[in-house]
Amino acid sequence: MTMTETREDVPAADADEATPAAQKKKKTKEKAQPMVSYTELFRYIAGWDYLVLLSGFVAAFLQSLVFPIAIVVYSELVAMFIERTLGQGTSSVTIGLSLFGGGKILTNASYEENMQELRKDSVSFGILMTLNTLLMLFSGVYYVDAFNRLALKLTVRMRREFFKATLRQEIGWHDMAKDQNFAVRITDNMEKIRSGIAENLGHYVEIMCDVIISVVLSFIYGWKLALAIVFYIPLTLVVNSAVAHYQGKLTGQEQSSYVRASSVVEEVIGAIRTVVAFGGERSESLRYDSLLKPALKAGKWKGAFSGLSDTVMKAMLFITGAGSFWYGANLILYYRDPSIPIDEREYTPAVVMIVISGIIVSANQISRTSPFLETFAMARGSASAILDVIDRTSLIDPLSKAGKILNYGLKGAVEFRDVFFRYPAREDVIVLRGLNVVVEEGQTVALVGPSGCGKSTCIQLLQRFYDPVFGQVLLDGEDVRKYNIKWLRSNIAVVGQEPVLFQGSIGENIRHGKPEATQKEVEDAAKAANAHDFIIALHKGYDTDISEKGVQLSGGQRQRIAIARALIQQPKILLLDEATSALDYHSEKLVQAALDKACKGRTTLVVSHRLSAIRHAHRIVYIENGKAVEQGTHEELMKLEGFYHKMVTVHSYDDSAEELLNELEEVAEIKERKMSYEVEPYQLGTRNSIVSLEKNAEFQMKNLNGLANITMNQEIDDPRVPSANFISTFFRILGWARPEWSFLIIGAICAGLYGVTMPVFSVVLAELYGSLAKPTDEEVLEQSASMAIISLVIGIAAGVVCYIQTFFFNLAGVWLTTRMRSKTFRCIMNQEMGWFDRKENSIGALSARLSGDAASVQGAIGFPLSNIIQAFTNFICSIAIAFPYSWELALICLSTSPFMVASIVFEARFGEKSALKEKEVLEETSRIATETITQIRTVAGLRREEELIKIYDKEVERYRHQILSRLKWRGLVNSLGKSLMFFGYAVTLTYGGHMCADGKIKFETIMKISNTMLYGLFILAQSLAFTPAFNAALLSANRMYEIIDRKPQIQSPESFEIQQNGNGTAYKTNVVQQGVSYRGLNFSYPSRPHIKVLQNFNLDINQGQTVALVGASGSGKSTCVQLLMRYYDPDEGKILIDQESIHHDMDLKTLRRRLGIVSQEPSLFEKSIADNIGYGDTSRQVPMQQIIEAAKMANAHEFIMSLPAQYDTVLGSKGTQLSGGQKQRIAIARAMVRNPKILLLDEATSALDFQSERVVQQALDSACSGRTCIVIAHRLSTIQNANVICVIQAGKIVEQGSHSQLLAKNGIYSKLYRCQTKAS
Repeated sequence: MTMTETREDVPAADADEATPAAQKKKKTKEKAQPMVSYTELFRYIAGWDYLVLLSGFVAAFLQSLVFPIAIVVYSELVAMFIERTLGQGTSSVTIGLSLFGGGKILTNASYEENMQELRKDSVSFGILMTLNTLLMLFSGVYYVDAFNRLALKLTVRMRREFFKATLRQEIGWHDMAKDQNFAVRITDNMEKIRSGIAENLGHYVEIMCDVIISVVLSFIYGWKLALAIVFYIPLTLVVNSAVAHYQGKLTGQEQSSYVRASSVVEEVIGAIRTVVAFGGERSESLRYDSLLKPALKAGKWKGAFSGLSDTVMKAMLFITGAGSFWYGANLILYYRDPSIPIDEREYTPAVVMIVISGIIVSANQISRTSPFLETFAMARGSASAILDVIDRTSLIDPLSKAGKILNYGLKGAVEFRDVFFRYPAREDVIVLRGLNVVVEEGQTVALVGPSGCGKSTCIQLLQRFYDPVFGQVLLDGEDVRKYNIKWLRSNIAVVGQEPVLFQGSIGENIRHGKPEATQKEVEDAAKAANAHDFIIALHKGYDTDISEKGVQLSGGQRQRIAIARALIQQPKILLLDEATSALDYHSEKLVQAALDKACKGRTTLVVSHRLSAIRHAHRIVYIENGKAVEQGTHEELMKLEGFYHKMVTVHSYDDSAEELLNELEEVAEIKERKMSYEVEPYQLGTRNSIVSLEKNAEFQMKNLNGLANITMNQEIDDPRVPSANFISTFFRILGWARPEWSFLIIGAICAGLYGVTMPVFSVVLAELYGSLAKPTDEEVLEQSASMAIISLVIGIAAGVVCYIQTFFFNLAGVWLTTRMRSKTFRCIMNQEMGWFDRKENSIGALSARLSGDAASVQGAIGFPLSNIIQAFTNFICSIAIAFPYSWELALICLSTSPFMVASIVFEARFGEKSALKEKEVLEETSRIATETITQIRTVAGLRREEELIKIYDKEVERYRHQILSRLKWRGLVNSLGKSLMFFGYAVTLTYGGHMCADGKIKFETIMKISNTMLYGLFILAQSLAFTPAFNAALLSANRMYEIIDRKPQIQSPESFEIQQNGNGTAYKTNVVQQGVSYRGLNFSYPSRPHIKVLQNFNLDINQGQTVALVGASGSGKSTCVQLLMRYYDPDEGKILIDQESIHHDMDLKTLRRRLGIVSQEPSLFEKSIADNIGYGDTSRQVPMQQIIEAAKMANAHEFIMSLPAQYDTVLGSKGTQLSGGQKQRIAIARAMVRNPKILLLDEATSALDFQSERVVQQALDSACSGRTCIVIAHRLSTIQNANVICVIQAGKIVEQGSHSQLLAKNGIYSKLYRCQTKAS
């Protein structure tokens, strides 16, 4: 989509509406996020913080005195101008001017005497206003700094408490927390809370104190006049309160929408390989856009309400000012009667000006509170979900100190007694139905049964991830609920099917099992896990950095490190959940040997469908439908000829086969030990399906010697150095907002017109002042009435243009934000896999960037921009009015402007640099939080909660210091800009008074120049409050443009012409035969260019052939599939389909449309089962009948129909509510729906039990018929019917041929096959 796209394109229709399950769902109204009380935002205030808060309030109160003092002193001086010019005597009693020798009352004085006193009045005014300036400067600096520092401190504490509270929650809560997008909560929402209690609170307190003091002052000076116009204040309060109320609701809706949209971002980036493999970019984009709709709608209404508030306030400002001054003029004339003594004259020019100015300034100040009230509402709404988590009492708290701890140690006897259980997220499905299993101390008990029968659930119940609904899980005769959770889990070690490793060194990952372990203990554990040899072969040994989940290691290496991590705990109970299911024979041999050692002397629960892992168990328990239906040794169960016997006879391996296999693969082990390289750290986030690192011992030695000659044909861009050309960025943003140009043009014109209204009103106001100096009452009334009418017209015009500019700028801003979010998300999905491999592009970092930066961009053409336009238009108009009257006095007014401009430039430059660093640190905290929560099961099992809290606290402290470095000048810059206006009045009116006394200028002209120029400067100073938001918007836009502008390293050839079907999917027009050829491939992963994975790899696959790739872990099998999918491109060589290069002659979407893939670790989405299966063909709406047929082919239909919601069952995040085998079968069904021309099976049946594997394998064999298929498997029985079998070692094909041909060669494959015998 181009940047000139229409508004109708974003957001698009809800993609889910095209899915079968979604058609049955009713649309529900987006609910607003509830708000907490404002005082709750200060929950974490303590100790000296109260003093800081109190002193901040005091400083804000002192600053609130500035305006009332200025009103009194200014009104007194204007009264002196009027009365001394008239020469009829002084009727105004002064309080302020008399302090420094001014305001002397004269009767029957000469003109010269009046002018002489006017000079003294001017000097006294100058002194008072200078003191007032200093009061404003120092009090403003203090309270802005105090509130900013306090807000930072409190939100840092809240961040820590939120992260800690999230880790406290039980696993069931995490399963249910669909809308708890932690990247948004811990970044965007926290920043909104900080904004709500930072300097904005100080500004609000200052304004409200100012209002109260000014109103009281007005009633003290002239209650009659004040009573006549005070209605303006309650009107302002009512309008602002109503607007704040509705905006608060709309803000809650907006936040809820963004949280749901961010959840999609995390899910998609986490499963990016699945998304691109099935061409799901467009459907995911539509799904994301549909979730932005409620936020867009709420944003529009917020602008409408805000515009209405501004309209009423601004219009009433002018109208009330004009009417009240006309009434005041009548009061002055009434009390000007010479028969009334001076001391009895209730209304003088000074009194009238003080009363009117006090009421109008108060109302105007109240009208300024709308943005603050909106900020407070956003903070309260954002805090609601965060404090809900903090306040929630976890049902199973891993940080709780409660519970029994056995000082004499644990024996390890386990019993499941009549256990009933259902997952909190699937309460309609009973998983365990009265399970009874006893495991004696030191026994190894194997749990077997079909997928989804409850095997893994038993392991999770023993770890107390969940509690039974009924029944008990006993440990040494005590219910596990009575033990301290941390202590309980410290006695249990788990090795799962998909081991999770964390970012850091190998040594650190092993120490996660025992943080205080010595280096010797780490090495001993690695040796026990058969991992020591390959670790020390690495360039940095145990200090070698690996990325999260260990994606730079092969499956076998990851598993062995996980075993070492488990063994270092010296646990009493060892839980093995499909620990070897995904391994090839070589890796399984090493891992199984380690497990056999680990089981000795420990109570061990084994979940596996491999006979070699369970046949020697002391007891085997067969679970069916949540019940233990058979128990006994292998021999006893075989004699029963029941469920277990049936399972074994379906698919089994003889023990002698395992032994011979171990001998045959010693060569691969020797090669592995020769490897010596350094793995470079990078971060992939929490993606499930990245392929294992392919290693090659022979190639490593060659490539390390020739490393200096390697040329990397890839883009190396530093994402931390964005373009800082803010001017070009701003104009580019305007280009992106082209669909809203009409709104922006109208809004800019109205903002400019509104900026003109104040200088014009200042001239009218000066004329009103001048009317009081007219010699006759008739002239006074006539001129004041005419000026009042003009002011009324200005007020109506100001109200209209104010509403238009507020509404249109807001409308353009929310559309721009929505468009930027949508476009950036699409560009993220279009990047190549190597880009996602980088540390800075983790899930947490990208999600935080998309949510935080997109929200900031609105400031570039939203409310801040409109205020800046107003300020500069006002200032220019003021200059145009002032200079023709008196260039000399106008220059005096401008004397303070260089300081104001300097402060603006300084804050912009300084803020730009510090804000960039601030965002980097904030992304890092988001990454840590997101990855921790994503891997919460592993974190809980390893008891890493307290350790990760410390790590997170350290990053948050870095963030705090970075913010403080930016805030240290904020108070000075903000207060300097505002206080300079008062100093400008001091200088201008002091100098102007002398000019007037000398007869060089009339006092009305002084009023016109000073009011227009100084008010213009004041408005310009007020715009300082918006320059940080404007700068932040441009900086955020730069960061988003980095993603948008980045050209993916893997994309369709530019010269390739494609046709678009109705859904926008690209297809090539000619029919192809689907033959595949690998020609001379050399390949290294982008993050490790010095490690060759494939070298001179050649393979030809004819149309309709099934080719199997076998070999040791890390030999390059999965890399071949990834290169065909174009996840990566080879360094040299090419891949052809029907003699056409997939890199130069074929559209990327067309290529992937022909391919269907089933990966070893399938990624499922938080959608219905039907939607997940239908995801296999995102180019169309897959009929329900085809979905059911695909499920039947994958042997998934029966278990799906057993669920209460059947195909409409919504899976949890990443499909966590299903067993591994169930997830795999849905993934197979997804591939079947695609009906691909080329089918890629990467260990497609590794996670299935024997019965399922046999049925599914038959379905896959049938699916391969007539298709070109590439199969990766380590079970040779599943591939012996392949047309061609390729044995890969060290990135090369060492044997190739059919099953019979390879047997005849009597080579590697022949030996492997002969050692596999079926048990009858």
